[in-house]
Order: sequence, then C-alpha cells, then structure tokens
Amino acid sequence: MPPTLAAVAALPQLGLRPLTGPPAGAPAGAPAGPVPDTPVMWVAVSELEDPTPFLEGGELVLTTGMRLTSANAAGYVDRLVGRGVAGLGFAVGVIHARVPPALVAAAHDRDLVLLEVPRPTPFIAIGKAVSRMLAAEWYEDVTRAFQAQRELTRAATAGPGALASRLARLLGGWVLLLDPSGAVRHAEPASAAGRAADLAADVARLRRRPEARPADGAALASVALSVPGEHIVLQRIGLGGRPRGFLAVGTAAPLPHVAHTIVGAAVALLTLQSEAPRGGRDQRAALAALLLGLPPESPAVPRGALRVLACGGRSGGQGPVLDALDSDPAGERCLALPLPGHTAIIVPDGLTGPVTSLLSFAGPIGVSDPVPAGDGEPAGCGALVTALREAEDALAAARRRDEAVQSYADLPGQGVLGLLDPGPARAFADGLLAPLRAEGLLESVRAYVAANGQGEAAARALGVHRHTLRTRMRKAAELLDRDLDDPAARAELWFALAVTSNEDGRFGQPGDSPPRPPEIA
Repeated sequence: MPPTLAAVAALPQLGLRPLTGPPAGAPAGAPAGPVPDTPVMWVAVSELEDPTPFLEGGELVLTTGMRLTSANAAGYVDRLVGRGVAGLGFAVGVIHARVPPALVAAAHDRDLVLLEVPRPTPFIAIGKAVSRMLAAEWYEDVTRAFQAQRELTRAATAGPGALASRLARLLGGWVLLLDPSGAVRHAEPASAAGRAADLAADVARLRRRPEARPADGAALASVALSVPGEHIVLQRIGLGGRPRGFLAVGTAAPLPHVAHTIVGAAVALLTLQSEAPRGGRDQRAALAALLLGLPPESPAVPRGALRVLACGGRSGGQGPVLDALDSDPAGERCLALPLPGHTAIIVPDGLTGPVTSLLSFAGPIGVSDPVPAGDGEPAGCGALVTALREAEDALAAARRRDEAVQSYADLPGQGVLGLLDPGPARAFADGLLAPLRAEGLLESVRAYVAANGQGEAAARALGVHRHTLRTRMRKAAELLDRDLDDPAARAELWFALAVTSNEDGRFGQPGDSPPRPPEIA
C-alpha cells in the first residue's frame, strides 16, 4: 500500500495542519477531525485554476492559491474532487496570509481534505517526504516478493501441491490447482475444492482453443472475479493453445501489486514444470547408467561418499584427461565419461583433492557437493545425476571467472532456475523466444521485462522513442500470443531470458533483471 494522507499529515517536520473534516455533529468552528487513510500516489504542485488535465488521481495537490478567489474556490474544489485527488495542501504566507474561508467551506462541503502548509515548509520537502515513503513501500514489496519467491522455490521441490499450499499461506487466502479439464488436483484448504464448480464457466473461457477465440484473436491468460466479500483470480498454466492446468486464488480483499507478482511467480513455476518434456526422466536415467558403468554389485563401483567432477578440456580434448587418470593410482578408483565439452568423473570424496590436482593441467574443473552413501554401499543413481548437474554448473562458473577449480558449494544461490533441468528448460526458453529472435525483437523485450513493464524506462535503456517501443511490444505480443502487461507473461519471459543469458550454454545464475534502486519519475 502507498503512504496514506494521514501518515503524511502526521510527519512532524512538515507541520501540516488539517482544516476540514470535523467530527459529525460538532459545532461550527470545531477543530478538524482525523485525517483519513486515503492513499497518496504522488505530490503535484500546480497554480493552475484547473490542474485536473495534468493529474491522474490520488495526488496530494499543493498550491499557493495564486489564481484562487472566493468566486472560483467552489469550482476549483469540484474539479479536484471529480478527478479523485487525495487531498489539497494550501501554503499560507506566500499569496494569502491565511487559507481563504471560501476554500475551506467548499472543501468541507465536498469532503476534500484540506491541509494548511506553513510558510517555513517548502513544497519540495513534502514531495521528498512522500517519495521516501513510496520508496520504502517499494522496497518492502520487493523484499516480500523475493522472500515469497524463495519459499515457493523450496515448496516446488516437493511438487505442485506443496507449492499451492505455500501460496495460500503467503496470500492469506485459498488456492485451487486444477487440471486441464477443470478437476481439482489440489485444494488449500481442502474445503476450497467446492469452489471449482463455481469457476467452471471461467475455466472454459480460458480453455478456448485458438480457433474459438474472439474475433480480435486475444487469448485470455487470466480472469479476475469479484463477488461479495471475496476477490478471485484465475490463471491459466501452460503455453500454446492447450492449457496444462489452472490456478485459482481467492482472498477477502483485492490482491495488491506485490501479491500479483507472487502469483505470477507461482504460475511461471507451474508452467515451466508442466512444459518440461516427459522424456527428460528417461534421459537422466540413461545418463546415470552410463556414469555408473557397471552393475552396482561390481567391486569396481566406488564405495562410500562420492563427488562428481566436470573437467573442461582445452585444445588437447578429453584424451589427456583420461590418460592422466589411467596413469595414476587414484584414477583407478574413479569412473570417467566423456561428454560434449567436458569429462564427467565420479570420484571417492577422499580423493577429490588429489584428482583435481592431477587434472588441473587440462582446464577448469567444477566440483559437486558430496553424495553420501550408507553402510559402504554405492550412491544412488538419482543422487549422482544431481551431482553431475552441480559439477557442470560449477564448471560453467569456473569458465566465466577464469578459475582453475570451482566448487558448487561456493556458488551464489541458484533461485528458481536452479530447480530446472538444463535441457528441457532451454528447449522451453528457445521455443518461447524464437519468434522474437526471428523478428529482431528480443533485445526490446529484454529491456521491457527488465523495466518491469515500464515503457518509459525501457525506451530510455534502448535509446528509442517510447512510441517506437510501444509498436515493438504490440508486435511482440502478437507473435507470442500473450499480453505483455500480464505479470505472469513477463515472468515467463524473464525465466526464458535468464535461461538463455549465458553464452556457455549453462544457467542457474541470476537472470537479466539486475537489482536497482526505485526510480521516482
């Protein structure tokens, strides 16, 4: 929530004095009542008799009354109220020694909050104070969204149901996860399952295939519903003409901006999981069998805790790596597998140091976290697959940083991207971004996503006129068949851009939206 008019009026350094709004039934001349908690979106200074063409609503308007008279005060107040301003601040001691009684009477009659600004308080001090409050609110929202993303990321590792449960707790409402037919896959709390029948018609609207869409070709990505005492957002999960499912969220109050961001992150996670090729599981199992090489009961299989190394060969290729392992006693206890661009090596944990020293000549090395094993038995296939991914991520970081050895444990947090298998995630990202690349719109969309959908900021970053950028975004929306003003659509694009941001083919580091201080414009 933005700062309220009551909070601004209460700042002691400003010395603002409310002049309107006495309690009901109070006698004439009674002191003003409490200032309401009206949100203040911005501070606008204007001496125009009619400033409303330059206002959006929600502003605290400041004036010295240069053009105000007893005759036009009522009309002035009517226009401000009609525009929906938060309140009016009137500076005394500049043009008028005191606030004109006609203005006070008109503001009182129209329930417009009128604040007296003392002569020592410059308008810029009020503007700065509101800007600081807005910036603090923005930072709080960003912090909350980041923390929520981390919680959703952790929950996603346990499956879509756990993610839906976590989302319900974050929003303080109920969550339904529906399959493509509209049937309930998960409800949090369980009693929310009964609401699926009420959403059937809206689910059908979101399920429309391309040929059944309205004449304008617009594809619905979400539906917002408002019923007595409840606000519902229904989101489509998946890409293309056939949805993979639906996410419904219900809360007692309308979702604030930060909550929409949290819901968008949940939808993006569910979409990425649902769009991953089903063959990825078989590929991981085949890779694990290659890495193990021999049946688990074979004595040649390393026992105890293990690590996986990803050794990137230089111009000599992978042959020298294998030769070095063959020539050293430590290499006899390792299993090596040449892969495109590097060699994967299963190493007993106790030999990690000697083996990395042995292979340091061949190029950078990525080292996984240890894979434990119980009672001297070999580590499981799934654990080794995870360790291989960790080693490859560490190798990619070592190449970027020009380091000889990089441990996965020393990498920064992997965030949402760390949940994904590289192959399926890159296939999803390449498919989503291919139309933009073909039309030369990728960098424009990247700037638009990095600016969080703010066209002015994106246009400045690209060095183009805002109308040029708007034209490009309309074309991108048509190519992608989605609304780029939808936070969920931008979240999907952010993931795709982050997945494809590293030239070495790996991902898992922070994406393309660098943190920056809030821009007040």
